Amino acid sequence: MKFDTVIIGGGLSGLTCGIQLAEQGITCAIVSSGQSAIHFFSGSFDLLGKVEGREVTNPLESIKMLPPSHPYQRVGHHNVERLAGEVPRLLARAGLHFSGMAEKNHFVLTPMGTMKPTWLTLEDFTCFEQNGELPWKRATVLNFKGFLDFHTLFIKDGLTRYGVEVQTRDIAMKQFEAIRRNPSEMRSSNIAKVFDAGDALNQFAEKVNELTEDADVVILPAVFGLFNTTVTADLKARVKKPVVLLPALPPSTPGIRSQILLRQRFQELGGTYLLGDIVQEGEFKEGRLQNITTANHGDIKLEADHFVLASGSFYSKGIVAGPDKLYDPIFGLDIDGESDRSQWFDKQLFNDQPFMHYGVKADEHFRALLNGQPIENLYVAGSVLGGANPLKEGSGAGICMVTALHVAEQILQ
Repeated sequence: MKFDTVIIGGGLSGLTCGIQLAEQGITCAIVSSGQSAIHFFSGSFDLLGKVEGREVTNPLESIKMLPPSHPYQRVGHHNVERLAGEVPRLLARAGLHFSGMAEKNHFVLTPMGTMKPTWLTLEDFTCFEQNGELPWKRATVLNFKGFLDFHTLFIKDGLTRYGVEVQTRDIAMKQFEAIRRNPSEMRSSNIAKVFDAGDALNQFAEKVNELTEDADVVILPAVFGLFNTTVTADLKARVKKPVVLLPALPPSTPGIRSQILLRQRFQELGGTYLLGDIVQEGEFKEGRLQNITTANHGDIKLEADHFVLASGSFYSKGIVAGPDKLYDPIFGLDIDGESDRSQWFDKQLFNDQPFMHYGVKADEHFRALLNGQPIENLYVAGSVLGGANPLKEGSGAGICMVTALHVAEQILQ
């Protein structure tokens, strides 16, 4: 099979790159091994939340303080500003609408009842301009009886610190009795499917109204709108008090919905999405990647003019840590990281861990390096790149999408 571009990895970075290329008429295939980190989506995308432990107000200005090896610095400040502006427009074309701007972080409530800075927040969720200032005095946190992935007492504890008086209540409905008998079935995606069917939302809204007469706001787990994108708006219209949704533990309902809509957008543009397939190896000739072999396609090789490695970091096995080495499991590309295992980690668990900065080496054009030489048509995007600690910085989604768009531009030149 022959394509203009083959992208290895079907997560946020791979889909962003694929959509951008497909919108320009490039024939693309995405090879995805399975579920991506989008299934852990909290409802917000971070561009940059902290630098050297200090909270960031203006991510674009604070990017200038990052080291030269950081992916944002390598993309370039002007390009980051331009591409960060393109991201919400690309998402909106896929049916995903966000609030926020790259020049100023806003704040959202976390599942712990605390506030965190972020860049873009899905329209389901509530944004705040200031940290620590909530517009309510009394809140009621509601959960579904038997739903273990939403921790109301943590939320209550967090909100109480902001001076909010909090009540916690459970709601039981016959529509959930069957899945409630088994805790492994009482998950956010299964609850969302019941509401998607349309026969439970009105009854649920009536129960919420009965339980929240004395509250200024109703706080619920984000378990609405898996396939039906109007459910959240319908719920907010039927509940008499303002509704604030908070993320539950994965699988994330808004995350699965986002993955579905991004994938649909890619396929509607003519893209080929190969789900559940694993790239096993590639064939190189004269400094170019000629084709790749996958587990499902066997002898049928995938050929392309360009390839993009967007396979993720350790979590997605984009890079692997063996007993005595770090390696890229597909091509054996050069790794930007220490070879001495004793240097991989800090014994203080909450310190900035060195291994979080490791990734595949790339040149100034984001082309992968093999034995010190760039592969002319193999680009690297997303969290498989080294040079950043997204967990400490609050930069994971931003790096994924900005570098994906930057790589797409390299291919389109």
